[in-house]
Amino acid sequence: MQDTSKPTQYDVIILGAGAAGLMCAAIAAQRGRRTLLIDKAAKVGRKILISGGGRCNFTNLYTHPDCFLSQNPHFCKSALARYTPWDFMALMEKHDLSWHEKTLGQLFCDQKSKAIVAMLWQECVTAGVELRLQTEVEQIKQHTAADTERTCFQLTLEQQVLTSDTLVIATGGPSIPKMGATDFGLQVAQQFGLNSIPFSPALVPFTFSPQDLSGILADMAGVSVTVTASCNAGQFKEQLLFTHRGLSGPAMLQISSYWRQGLAIHINLFPNHNALEWLQQRQQARPQAELKTVLAEIYPKRLAQRLCAQRLPNKPMAQFNLQTLTQLAERLQDWAMTPAGTEGMRTAEVALGGVNTEELSSKTMEARKVPGLYFIGETVDVTGWLGGYNFQWAWASGWCAGQYV
Repeated sequence: MQDTSKPTQYDVIILGAGAAGLMCAAIAAQRGRRTLLIDKAAKVGRKILISGGGRCNFTNLYTHPDCFLSQNPHFCKSALARYTPWDFMALMEKHDLSWHEKTLGQLFCDQKSKAIVAMLWQECVTAGVELRLQTEVEQIKQHTAADTERTCFQLTLEQQVLTSDTLVIATGGPSIPKMGATDFGLQVAQQFGLNSIPFSPALVPFTFSPQDLSGILADMAGVSVTVTASCNAGQFKEQLLFTHRGLSGPAMLQISSYWRQGLAIHINLFPNHNALEWLQQRQQARPQAELKTVLAEIYPKRLAQRLCAQRLPNKPMAQFNLQTLTQLAERLQDWAMTPAGTEGMRTAEVALGGVNTEELSSKTMEARKVPGLYFIGETVDVTGWLGGYNFQWAWASGWCAGQYV
């Protein structure tokens, strides 16, 4: 019978068996480090498994530091430069996995999410990583051994004490709490005196007031249209989807990372045309057609009708003079909508915020004030756009930390 009263020593303990944690564990163990991976879930890579509806948008060909939000926009540059999308694709080729590009550089695994998780876990197994699932960490503290005066980390879990030279926090953020996601990483940072930025939902649908839902947004659920959405420094040309509670779709998820309470979102319903020129052309071609009929040439009929019922004057095109056409064009190219809020962490794909990057080395991910303590992945204040960017940050930050733990 195992004597659980004695500490068990590891070189590296990693908390969190998600994308970043799996990558870090494999790399650390490949360097000959005795590595233990701990997760409270029943299986590894749970968020990988549900990503992209199980299809796994594992990276993006156009990954660039500008595609990430952080209080320090330069922090992610080092890791992203040292572990690129092509490095991850090389790993997939090694395991006979293939992929395809969808849109905007988004790469999806042909063998789906389960294959990505299996690949990462096989890398861990081959390197000798030990795994403990369904395991809660009850306490973390630093401990100095009396005989060697060496400082290490001491973890208490399930009536057993483990010690490790290094500790990696890869527990992610609190998005999708029904999967057990929490702000555990920030709790650890606070315990060790590290500053952090509180988590807030990102890549999340918007909700609107009852007045908007019964007015301009009434009976629009399920309608989608390509737009350019803008807010603060963010601007994205993608699909907008009307829902029963407000607005969603890639364009809205993207812009949600830049939105703050009380701000308006500016929606250009003419992302591919000059609205005034198009209206003038339609006026010449169909002078007797009503505006709602003309707009239905490029928009879903329900959207065209709703715009003309709530926002635009509907009459035959011949009755609009140049000044009025110009005003119509401006409204179509700058539809300002102010959300009441978002769906919150319940449906957010990721979270903004995390451990303040000023506390960490961009080269190693190690805490400057706490030698041996590392933070990687979503736990760090680096949040990517929709489309595989957050996975690439997980692979890159996990790989970089794995080189040094």
